Amino acid sequence: MLVGLVGPNGSGKSTLLKCINRILHLKGDVLFRKRKVSDMSASEIARTFGYVPQEFSSAFPITVFDMILLGRRPYLGWNPSARDLEVVSRNISLMGLEDFALRRVNELSGGERQKVLIAMALSQEPKILLLDEATSNLDIRHQLEVMKHLKAIAKSRKILVLMAMHDLNLASQYSDEIVMLDRGKVFAYGKSQSVLTKENIEAIYRVNVAIHRHGGVQHIVPVEGDERMGVRSLEINKSITKINKKSSYG
Repeated sequence: MLVGLVGPNGSGKSTLLKCINRILHLKGDVLFRKRKVSDMSASEIARTFGYVPQEFSSAFPITVFDMILLGRRPYLGWNPSARDLEVVSRNISLMGLEDFALRRVNELSGGERQKVLIAMALSQEPKILLLDEATSNLDIRHQLEVMKHLKAIAKSRKILVLMAMHDLNLASQYSDEIVMLDRGKVFAYGKSQSVLTKENIEAIYRVNVAIHRHGGVQHIVPVEGDERMGVRSLEINKSITKINKKSSYG
């Protein structure tokens, strides 16, 4: 299942992901299969949660292959096994990184590095994949490509993909369910069309939107100004025009 985590800046999306992964320690408990994450060892957490941060910069001259191999660290002995190498190669192919495998990560573009991070997280073979704005540095073609991969991975590997997203249209198209956050609390949860409504979006983002549906997919479009006032003003102007015409010829 792919779950989109949406909400305005400061709503708690990144904080929630980091609390699940125990990067942050705040009040309360995170439970995984009725067990507190705080009671899990570092290696158990690494085998359970794969995490892709919002931004990553590396000055260390490591190759793409070796970077992705680091995702196997929770399973590695003294040397990588044949299975470790097979998992890494499979994820390199999955993310379309074959031409970059022997390149150094610090030589890649921001979008290419982001795909390396996703491949590394997948190499952990996690039960839950956490992504914080993982498509933000990608162009539209690669955004769609990555979202299709993540959707297919969630289904084929039977894992939960929880992804913080700013693009509501991507969230609507690819999420099985959506969690909408506002000021650190869950504002709404459910299927896309029941959560990403005009009323909900306007309530927490404080912007006017229009929602169009085409081919079973909804498209959310920001509307400058108050859409309802604009329609009302148009009606008033039409009425004034009619009155002026009557006055001129009457």
